[in-house]
This record gives sequence, structure tokens and C-alpha cells, in this order.
Amino acid sequence: MEARVKSGLWVAAYVRRCHAQDCPAFVTRKGDPDAGAILIVIDRLDRTSRLYGRARDGKGDLVFAPLTDWADALTVQAAIDKQIKFDADLWLIAVESRTGEAFLDEY
Repeated sequence: MEARVKSGLWVAAYVRRCHAQDCPAFVTRKGDPDAGAILIVIDRLDRTSRLYGRARDGKGDLVFAPLTDWADALTVQAAIDKQIKFDADLWLIAVESRTGEAFLDEY
């Protein structure tokens, strides 16, 4: 059984990692501090963004995966709204990354 890190702690660590990479990151919606789902919006600052969320990989492990392609803000917001209707306790993090890097390779 894998140990679960509390959502609030994970979010704080992820925001610090983004800042260490010189990419501004902001918590735009606070969710349940213990077990809230986490969504991440990567904004390339060219009017395109991509939404990431947790999903199971082929081995059954939880990983962050794209929930949208690179898209305009309205498309990404519609995907966020859909997720919020499903889980009102989710966290939302906005990251400004001109390269589109999400810094999720260690998570």
C-alpha cells in the first residue's frame, strides 16, 4: 500500500518546486487539506493552456496526466468546471511556464 501525502502539503511542495524553476505558481482554489483532488493548469503565456490531473497509469500507479490538449482558456475552464461539479473539494494550481513544462516528473 502506498503512503499518501496530504493534499495541502503536496500543493505547497509543488508550488515551491515551480518557483525554484523560475515559474510562477499560484493556488487559485484551495481544496480539502487532507485528501482533495489536485488539478494543475500550465499556461504557456501564448493564450494556450493544458490541464493536468491525477490518473492511473498502465501499472495502476497514480500519476499526473493531461486532461486536455493545449487549448484556449475557455476550453480549459470548461474542463475545470466539469471537474469541480464532480469534486467541490479539489485544489487548483495555476503555473506560468513559457516552455509548457509542468514539473511533474517526480510526482
